[in-house]
Amino acid sequence: MYALRRWWDRYGVQAALATLALGTALIVRQTQGILLMETYQVLTRPFQAKPTQQDRIATAQLLELQQRLIELESKNQRLEELLGFTSAKKVKGVTAPVIGRSADHWWQQVTLGRGSRDGIEVGSIVLSPGGLVGRVDNVTPNTSRVLLLSDPSSGVGVTVSRSRSMGLMRGKSANRAVMEFYEKVPDVRRDDVVSTSSLSGRFPAGIPIGRIESVNLDKSPAPEAVIELSAPVNNLEWAVVYPNSPNLAQPLPLVPSSPSSPSPSPVNPLPSPDAAQ
Repeated sequence: MYALRRWWDRYGVQAALATLALGTALIVRQTQGILLMETYQVLTRPFQAKPTQQDRIATAQLLELQQRLIELESKNQRLEELLGFTSAKKVKGVTAPVIGRSADHWWQQVTLGRGSRDGIEVGSIVLSPGGLVGRVDNVTPNTSRVLLLSDPSSGVGVTVSRSRSMGLMRGKSANRAVMEFYEKVPDVRRDDVVSTSSLSGRFPAGIPIGRIESVNLDKSPAPEAVIELSAPVNNLEWAVVYPNSPNLAQPLPLVPSSPSSPSPSPVNPLPSPDAAQ
C-alpha cells in the first residue's frame, strides 16, 4: 500500500492526464468530432456577428431566384417536349395549359385554358406526350373541360396491340384503368401495349393508352386487366387538343426535333393506325 501511494504521488498526475487524453481521443473517434465542433460553436457564438435584416432578406431573395430558375427550366423542358409532340402530328392541334383541377375530382376532369375561340369543340381529343389523356365534354369561349381516362365513367374501346384482343376500358382513379375483355380466354400478358380500338366510337383507332400491369383471367363475368396509363394524368400541366381524326395515331419521334439539326427518324414503339384497324 505504501509503495502504491509513493507511485501515485510520483506519477499520478501524468497517469491522469494520459487517461484523459486517451478518453478524449476515443470520444472524438466515436463521435467523429461532432462534440468538439458543437463545443467550439457554443464558445465562439458570442463573438460571431449576427446576420442583419438586410442579410436575411438578401438570402431569402437568392433562394427565391434559385427556385424560380429551377421552375423555369422544368417548364422549358416540358414545352420543348410539347413542341416536338405537336410538330410530329399531321393534324393541327391547340396547345393548352391546365388552369383548373378540383381536389375532389382530381382523377375525373381538368380545365384547360383554351376554348371555342381557339377552335376547340365538344368531342375533341386531348393528348400529351405519352398518349391519350381524355376527351373534351364541355366548352366555353375561353376554357375547355376534359373528361380524363382515369374517370370511372369514361368508357373506351381498346385493343391489345400484340394479340388484337379487344375489350372495354374504364378508369380506376389514380393513373390506372381496368380493361374488361370481350373474350372468355383472351391472349394477353403483362407489359402488352394497349391502344384505342377500331370499335371505339369516341376516339380514333390506334392512339396509345398504356401497358398491361396485371391480368385476372378468373374474374367474372369476364377476364380483366389493370392498365397503367402512359400519359401523365396525375401531374398534367399542359395538353394538346385535336379534332377527332384518324391521323392522330401517327407515330411520334422519341426525341423532339431541333430546328438546327436534322429531324431524327421516327421510332414507333406503338402500333400504327393501319395495325389498329
